[in-house]
Amino acid sequence: MNEAVTTPRRPDEHGVPDPFPYMHPTLKANYGNWAWHDRLRPGVLHHVSKSGDQIWTVRAGTQRQMDVFTIRKLCDLADEFADGHVRFTTRSNAEFMVTSEDKTGPLIEKLNAAGFPVGGTGNSLSMISHTQGWLHCDIPGTDASGVVKSLMDELIHEFTHEEMPNRVRMTTSCCQINCGGQGDIAINVQYTKPPKINHDLVANVCERPAVVARCPVAAIRPAMVNGKPSLEVDEKKCICCGACYPPCPPMQINGPDSTKLAIWVGGKHSNARSKPTFHKLVAANLPNNPPRWPEVADIVKRILYAYKEDGKAWERLGEWIDRIGWPRFFEMTDLAFTKHQIDDWRGARSSLNASTHLHF
Repeated sequence: MNEAVTTPRRPDEHGVPDPFPYMHPTLKANYGNWAWHDRLRPGVLHHVSKSGDQIWTVRAGTQRQMDVFTIRKLCDLADEFADGHVRFTTRSNAEFMVTSEDKTGPLIEKLNAAGFPVGGTGNSLSMISHTQGWLHCDIPGTDASGVVKSLMDELIHEFTHEEMPNRVRMTTSCCQINCGGQGDIAINVQYTKPPKINHDLVANVCERPAVVARCPVAAIRPAMVNGKPSLEVDEKKCICCGACYPPCPPMQINGPDSTKLAIWVGGKHSNARSKPTFHKLVAANLPNNPPRWPEVADIVKRILYAYKEDGKAWERLGEWIDRIGWPRFFEMTDLAFTKHQIDDWRGARSSLNASTHLHF
């Protein structure tokens, strides 16, 4: 037997991808050996190795959903300026690594001419990380990509200029359960009503035991409806999360009257200067109003500009709120505080103990 037969094939999707085959040669040669770095201007990073090698990274904002012509355009720029190397960040920024500072100016000019703004470094608003939305997701309540496009059109100055107290990370999600994450400002789908069940289709489409097990609060149970096997929802238990919809599309939870948007603030992944934090709800029941989502954009700008005006240097948005207090935050942003924003729900202990997923 030869080695190719005896050696197990490595799975295609297994852990973090190996970055070295596609890494710029200067980055590969100095991996783990960088001495210091600085920012020459918004969107340009400069790294210096202990060996004396230098590299300049130009960061440009791009859309997450790309056609092949856009990808080829970016690759052509990489071939011309960056020795054929370009990478994409989690926030859909394209980064070009060049080995000469003289190349940064012409590269920036060509990126701007092609419609790719350069920025997103330091104390600026980076590109908004988002989920797929209507184009790709199988359970979207809104188009996260569209929300990002409409917001970044209005906030492009904050991307191309480093004028914030600290970096600002924003996220969006197109459903309430699968994607999205903690962010300084997060725009998430909010379902307001339990699912509407099409009983004629449940038996033919859904694996009912899997749907029952999917509910985190044990609000779904099997039922016979009009002589057909189906499902029913205990609306007193239902928390309108939408977890039942992916395995059972006849349990439709999206609709003009039930799919809204909510804004959360103060989330933070890192432990720099303060511990990681969960974001908190500050605005709910906003209209899911494509293609520009003006109500969402208005509130996001209010929050962002209040933070920009009053935040201290190096203070993240959540840290700013901790310093001034929630009453002052709602005053400065002119947002209404309602009883629904009081975090006093204690039902998780009993409801999650009834779930198949978690017991404590």
